Amino acid sequence: MNFRISKQIEWLKFFKHLGGKFLVLILLTTFYVYVYNRENLFGVISKDPKVWLFFSFVYVFCSVYPQEVIYRTFFFMRYKALFKNETMLILVNAVLFSLAHLFFRNALVMILTFLGGIVFALTYHKTKSTLLVAIEHAIYGCWLYTVGMGEMLGFPT
Repeated sequence: MNFRISKQIEWLKFFKHLGGKFLVLILLTTFYVYVYNRENLFGVISKDPKVWLFFSFVYVFCSVYPQEVIYRTFFFMRYKALFKNETMLILVNAVLFSLAHLFFRNALVMILTFLGGIVFALTYHKTKSTLLVAIEHAIYGCWLYTVGMGEMLGFPT
């Protein structure tokens, strides 16, 4: 496996596309936490910003990046040839990513990771970049922790 940052990455286009999706995520999750778990809304960052910062850093490098190497880069390189239908490739990837989170024993986690799996698989499929999909995954995951969904997702609170 070759570890390099492609000079072909269209950074501006990527961040514009990411920004639109992120805005939707911000609105939906802030509303969700406000309605269903108001006491946790921005709880970790307001109670202990050092824990928030430390865990966000650990999460990105010890969880997000390895997950993207396994669930996107390896999966697509190894199994893409088995699928004639790209939609099925994306859906199988999302299901596997969601199933990897079964140990949380939480239906909302399964739904979020399935939807996230679709988003991440589409990003990887389009860009062929582990770095870009890891950036997207890290931003969304850190946001979920920040907004107050960390306890549900197994983050320290």
